[in-house]
Amino acid sequence: MASVGQELLDVPLPEMVLKLALGIAEAQRALDTNSIETAKALAEEKIEIIPQITETIAANGTVSFVTAAPVEMSLMQVGLFPTFYQFAEATIEVTMDIKTSLNTETSIKVGTKAKVGFAMWSASVRVDVAHSRKFSKEVHGTSRLVTRMVPVPPPPRLFPQIKTVDNRVPAPPPVN
Repeated sequence: MASVGQELLDVPLPEMVLKLALGIAEAQRALDTNSIETAKALAEEKIEIIPQITETIAANGTVSFVTAAPVEMSLMQVGLFPTFYQFAEATIEVTMDIKTSLNTETSIKVGTKAKVGFAMWSASVRVDVAHSRKFSKEVHGTSRLVTRMVPVPPPPRLFPQIKTVDNRVPAPPPVN
């Protein structure tokens, strides 16, 4: 089983950056497609709008209202537009903490015993060696991906320019 640290080190940086870039491109395409679908829905949905209400105040103080005939308009024509987004920033952050420790203990016990008798002697030496070694390793790894999206204005050619032509006869100037 590979360690966390080795798994993080096994992914080459160029591959990590490529995968991030491709992921952002795919997400951007999905965002753009969503905005285009929203634009289509806003262009197709129609509502009735009353384009003008004329308020007239008579010389005697009475007020009257004349309402123009309703006009059918799309939601885009009344000013509702889809929101477009783009990725402004992307960051890959990899952090790894490695802690290793090694403890070695050695203990030596030496014991001697001697015996002397008539024309004979004996001796024994006893050596006890105890050796222990402890090795520990802790690896903690984290990776983090941060992206920042910002709204951007819709493409300028997506929406038609509205031009108003008023063919009504201008009112005569007031007489003094």
